[in-house]
Amino acid sequence: MTDIVEGPALAALSCGKPAFLVVMLHGEGADGQTMVDHALNWAPTMPKAEFLSAEAPAGADGVKRWFDAADPEGLAKGLAALERFLEAALAKRRLPASHLALVGFSQGATLALLAGVARPGPAAAVVAFAGGPYGAEPSIGPDGAPPVLLIHGDADAISPLAAVRETKAALAGQGAKVLSMTRKGLDHAMDDDGVIAAGDFLTEHVVHKKSAAHDDHDHDHDDHAH
Repeated sequence: MTDIVEGPALAALSCGKPAFLVVMLHGEGADGQTMVDHALNWAPTMPKAEFLSAEAPAGADGVKRWFDAADPEGLAKGLAALERFLEAALAKRRLPASHLALVGFSQGATLALLAGVARPGPAAAVVAFAGGPYGAEPSIGPDGAPPVLLIHGDADAISPLAAVRETKAALAGQGAKVLSMTRKGLDHAMDDDGVIAAGDFLTEHVVHKKSAAHDDHDHDHDDHAH
């Protein structure tokens, strides 16, 4: 499997060395630019954060994917490749693990979630858009889990709402603080309200860390999904 590489990035608006790193993982068949475009919404409230889009390797069919779901070891290989990538990215910027956040969509959300909660440190936050567990139950690392936000559409046929709720329950059962946001009528996609909520979550937990624990709850929105 080809290594994951750094893709498009949005430099810290503070124009100095970034104090935080937000790594973004695109969906299967997409590329890093799709995630960087969303980061333009988050950068103004996180001026000391660099937003880095990772690029998944292309398969034999030319499609970029983080892992081959048909391969029994595909997910494990993808997670190992992502861990190597994250370690190198943090070392390059001389940042601690606690200054890392992960954001992913679809397959990218699966890797962001599984890797983010398992890393020692732990990471500062994880946001997963429309990510399915692909048969793997999240396992929290020895130092505890970062706060997690799960955003999903209730019309998503690829990553069904029921699977996301199972993932949330599995994380909460291990002591993780998990928030979820359900988008009415949204299929397998990211919409404006979800992107805005992700930015608020990242700003709160990465830049303005709070010691007070937040209650676990769902947000059900009736807004029109874009």
